[in-house]
Amino acid sequence: MKKIQRVNKYKALLVMMLPMVIVQILNGYLPLFGLTIAFKDVDYSKGLLGSDWIGLKNFEFMFASSDIWHIIANTIVYNLIFIVLGMAMAVALAIMLNEIRNRFMAKTYQTLLILPYFLSMVVVSYIVYAFLSPQYGFIPELFAKLGLPEIDWYSDPDLWRPLLVGIKMWSSVGYNSIIYLATLAGMDTSLFEAAMIDGASKWQQIRYITLPMLKTVMTVTLILSLGGIIKGDFGLFYQVPMNSPQLYPATDVIDTYVYRSLTQLGDIGMSSAVGFMQSVVGCILVIAANKIVKFIDSDQAIF
Repeated sequence: MKKIQRVNKYKALLVMMLPMVIVQILNGYLPLFGLTIAFKDVDYSKGLLGSDWIGLKNFEFMFASSDIWHIIANTIVYNLIFIVLGMAMAVALAIMLNEIRNRFMAKTYQTLLILPYFLSMVVVSYIVYAFLSPQYGFIPELFAKLGLPEIDWYSDPDLWRPLLVGIKMWSSVGYNSIIYLATLAGMDTSLFEAAMIDGASKWQQIRYITLPMLKTVMTVTLILSLGGIIKGDFGLFYQVPMNSPQLYPATDVIDTYVYRSLTQLGDIGMSSAVGFMQSVVGCILVIAANKIVKFIDSDQAIF
């Protein structure tokens, strides 16, 4: 009886929640059935249910290449740089935007900084090509006019490591700063006023008030970011370098390697196995990171 009364009490809220529950079931839970593909030799004539189980054979594909450890290292190192540098730049940007007192200028800067996030990497690849193209690029032409040595950007992997990091920061930092900016907007301004009265400089206010207030959000963001540490940004590493074979030592990550390999094989079982492995490792890392954070400071942990 009490349960019926409770349902009637919150009936309007339950009806409002229903569409999102349906969407979550359709997009989040029903596709989990597809994980079985990773353990099957998919035969379209038999269908997914009738295809033969082959255990972990699809996972062996990942380690068939002699370059796989270099590819895994590329993926992890790039993601660690993106996480650490991206968080530092996003926090710094949020603090700077929060210091702009002119509301119109603050919104203008924020819009301009967020805009790159919504550009497709295909579009970005052609923007980069317009700058670096050996025949028509702005930078090679500028180097020629200045009498500087010619550089073939699309055949030198060493040049692309910092370039890819720079492009990633340009496209994502503005968007990632929103969460920190929202946290700063909710801070108690009386803390800063008291600090100013006590003679604290702007840097001291940031160090002793702003950053500690952002600590929880930064910790949660870091934990969640670790879930994608062995997943590569496919558009960034495949589209932007134009899939140039000479650049593979710097641009090859797990996702690009799998894509190139499986476009030839056409085996969806192998691609599902790689995706499944990435998700499992990501989940383990998130749980492990949360456990470590909980051990250090339980108030900062997600669960």
